[in-house]
Amino acid sequence: MLYIIGLGLYDERDISLKGLEAVKGCHEVYAEFYTAMLQGSSLSAIERLTGKDVRVLRREEVEEDRVPLQRAEEVDVALLVPGDPLIATTHTEILVDARRRGIETRVIHSSSIISAAPGLAGLQAYKFGRIITIPFTEDNYFPLSPYLNIRANLENSSHSLVLLDIQAHRERYMTANEGLSYLMKASGELDDDTIGGDTLAVVIARAGSEEPLVRADRIMDLIDEDLGDPLHCLVIPAGLHFVEAEYLVEVAGAPEDLVKGMIL
Repeated sequence: MLYIIGLGLYDERDISLKGLEAVKGCHEVYAEFYTAMLQGSSLSAIERLTGKDVRVLRREEVEEDRVPLQRAEEVDVALLVPGDPLIATTHTEILVDARRRGIETRVIHSSSIISAAPGLAGLQAYKFGRIITIPFTEDNYFPLSPYLNIRANLENSSHSLVLLDIQAHRERYMTANEGLSYLMKASGELDDDTIGGDTLAVVIARAGSEEPLVRADRIMDLIDEDLGDPLHCLVIPAGLHFVEAEYLVEVAGAPEDLVKGMIL
């Protein structure tokens, strides 16, 4: 049996009781942290909670070597993943491979930034469009598709959840400041003013922690602000319902004059 178990958003306590019980019943426990990271936890904290030795796998050990699947042919195995297990495509591929091998599987869900961010931003989940990820850029690599996808969402009156790149093997986590800087540069590259310094953005940092940051303001006022430790993500709102507008002003500190002009 292979269990794929979500660890939730921030620390080891976010795992569900059902997930914890499953881990304790497994012979071998693995974890991957290349798709996300529990910033409020550590491997030792997870091991103390579960009472199990946990082996952290590299991407190639999960996606190419299929270490958890190989072992699940012989014993009960748990694969621990940050957030909700099936948000990352790599984990759905594991389920497909397990089915082909005749290995029984069970998925135990947990909290995810995909659901937490809209709620923390005070925005109605059904009004979100395509989820966008901004990657780290290089001298010869500057994709414009993230900007274009946000623009397409805005043109469809859909909010945008913008995830920020993670390179866990380098302990490199994109900040909201870097994400906003990308949007400004992409706007210039395209000579497009859909997104600019006056655009409303919402920064969400450390979701799932005791004190998550939810900060809404013009991009030009957020871009140099100290937003604290990772993980960060962004939301770019489209047209607003009046209840969404009230939340952004009262809870997230958005400029009232800017928000009023966005109410549908």
